[in-house]
Amino acid sequence: MLIRRCAIALFVGFLSRSASAQGDAQSRAEARDIFRELIEINTAYKAGSTSPAAHAIANRFLAAGFPAKDVIVIGPAGDKDSSVIVRMQGTSTSLKPILLMAHLDVVEALRSDWSMDPFKLTEKDGFFYGRGTSDIKDGATTLAEALLRMKRERVQPSRTLILALTAGEEGGGGYNAMTWLVQNHRDLIDAEFALNADSGDPLIKNGKPFLRGLQTSEKFYQSFSLEVTNKGGHSSLPTPDNAIARLADAIGRVARYKFPVHLNETTKAFFERSAGLETGQLAADMRTIARNPTDSATAARLSASPFYNAQLRTTCVPTMLEGGHAPNALPQRARAVINCRILPGETPDAVKATLTRVVADDSVKVTFVDDGNRKPADASPLNDAIVKPLEKVTARLWPGVPVIPQMETGATDGTPLREAGIPTYGVSGVALDIDDIRAHGRDERILVKSFYDGVEYVYQLVKEYGG
Repeated sequence: MLIRRCAIALFVGFLSRSASAQGDAQSRAEARDIFRELIEINTAYKAGSTSPAAHAIANRFLAAGFPAKDVIVIGPAGDKDSSVIVRMQGTSTSLKPILLMAHLDVVEALRSDWSMDPFKLTEKDGFFYGRGTSDIKDGATTLAEALLRMKRERVQPSRTLILALTAGEEGGGGYNAMTWLVQNHRDLIDAEFALNADSGDPLIKNGKPFLRGLQTSEKFYQSFSLEVTNKGGHSSLPTPDNAIARLADAIGRVARYKFPVHLNETTKAFFERSAGLETGQLAADMRTIARNPTDSATAARLSASPFYNAQLRTTCVPTMLEGGHAPNALPQRARAVINCRILPGETPDAVKATLTRVVADDSVKVTFVDDGNRKPADASPLNDAIVKPLEKVTARLWPGVPVIPQMETGATDGTPLREAGIPTYGVSGVALDIDDIRAHGRDERILVKSFYDGVEYVYQLVKEYGG
């Protein structure tokens, strides 16, 4: 009897592993087909539209048996640049949903710039090439495939899972779909927290994963105008209040100014944990700054790196310049745009006051480029409910790879969600080679192995969070 039970157990185990392997193979094939379909739909704003991609995803979920009421294609302008929202109902009536998000739109790509068609998925030398392969149609694919596989394998989560693949994140279209959804259809996306595939990338170095990012915050984008005006005159009669000269002095002072070092929960944890991946002076400096952000010598050494400098402080940089009206006339007007990336917890008003103080010239008017009324969102909190599932799946699939909290220095669709009170965490599943990141660039690509590893990683992660 014991032998028979063991044989039965082994046979059941074999069947389970075989079914899992078949499921993996089916999932890989389906994911590649979804990826190909999304890449080959031009979703750039000028030459394309996200609507065909939104409908393509919707059709896959309807074909998989999702009720029509749970699959919605929606947008503010009819069927132009639409988003798709899919709801997978959970068993719990007390737990709030989890939002899974990525964007469908991509930046423009010209065939003449690329060595291949940017809107055709090309597999070559171990890479997938195409516009959006890394930003962020790989993320949209892995999230969609996770829910489709759960449906196929009859996995029902405790929490309701909401998939939102949206338009307008890359700009240029005049509207951002996530902001529009928050303001007009929050019920469709309301969640206890969101997982954003557009940030928190795992990173590969020398062919191996070495860092699992967890993005909990991002800097706030705010531009300011520095402007000088005066009566001008003939260029043969120079005056000391030349508008261009005064503006140039002001720009120089702003460019040389460094905002104070401010660490929050996320950036402190980033430097603490990143120290374990480095050696020598850099590792020591990371540990020191985490303990003592006021150590000026340490801050100066770290600030030599643009990446670490951006983690340490608010940054402001001149990005646009205009002035004068004729080559033989004193300028009557000169204007510069200063683009600032503001740390969570700081405010545009405080930055404006600092710029005014640094400029130190009453003839230079400092103003917001837009209304300046938005308030930067605080970082999403680090807690066990978020960190533990991520660490569990990472340890299972990528043993020894640390989970490191990150602050995004750019911007994603996490901003409008955090501003609306929905904590948002960047957790992409597709690892990027730290020395070969091509998002927005020519011949954008990702490793084929990273894509398939990401399909499995995101499936296990979504199941873990969904309970």
